[in-house]
Amino acid sequence: MNAEEWPVWSTTARLVVTEPSALPTARVLVESMLAEIDLACSRFRPDSELVAVGRSSGPVRVSPLLATLVEVALRAAEDSGGDVDPTVGSALCALGYDRDLSTIDVDGTAIQVTIKGWRSVKLTGNTLTIPKGVVLDLGATAKAFAADCCARLVADALDTGVLVSLGGDIATAGPAPARGWQVLVQDQPDDPSCVLKMPAGRAIATSSTRSRQWRRGDRVLHHILDPRTCLPAQRTWRSVTVVADHCTDANTLTTAALVRGDDAVPMLRERNVPARLVAADGSVRTLGGWP
Repeated sequence: MNAEEWPVWSTTARLVVTEPSALPTARVLVESMLAEIDLACSRFRPDSELVAVGRSSGPVRVSPLLATLVEVALRAAEDSGGDVDPTVGSALCALGYDRDLSTIDVDGTAIQVTIKGWRSVKLTGNTLTIPKGVVLDLGATAKAFAADCCARLVADALDTGVLVSLGGDIATAGPAPARGWQVLVQDQPDDPSCVLKMPAGRAIATSSTRSRQWRRGDRVLHHILDPRTCLPAQRTWRSVTVVADHCTDANTLTTAALVRGDDAVPMLRERNVPARLVAADGSVRTLGGWP
């Protein structure tokens, strides 16, 4: 197998294929897809389609790609009972996360705001209406969706097994290696780790209260917000990892688990998914037959 890595979206993209000759073309396909998604939905690019739509006060006809990305985000909000809410963008901006993490003004002030909630966003076909004052943040679902799309694209186009990792979001497609996909599950270097053998076509996501942090004045904040308080979720868990058929589904559950805190365990049990939770003290809890 051959693999390549490169920086993207304040994290690392990793591409692995089972057919070494497919690697150069596979990278071109993945980079092209990531560029399209970034241009469609980044809230950090003034030229993105999402930012342009946000300037409008009424219904806007959007591209099929952006419509799909918003649909995925709204479905995640509904499936999670509102725990994964794409309208937290304005709250993230008020807390200082209004640009790439590497360029955040650490000396600013973190301000708490309220949000209108995901039900205020209307999508009918390709017509999108974002209420005035609402800033959509699709980061909780777009990265996982991108991993799913890139894996399928490469497998279908190049007839190879493929693993696409975008930070904590990993999707596979096509045939797996003989020993399965060997995935190291560890958020931070000082966290407990394990190696998971994952069969072909499965996906895995890890969400963390530690991996995307920034300082704002004397406060250390992280990017998983509780939509009810519009503040970073309590650090009951360092990280949560879930295996599912699709990375978007896995990521929805891991994000919701961090927001729910102690209530994450019954929620994940009800969903009957393999899950691994690392508590604030470093202890590990596994559910759903993990691994």
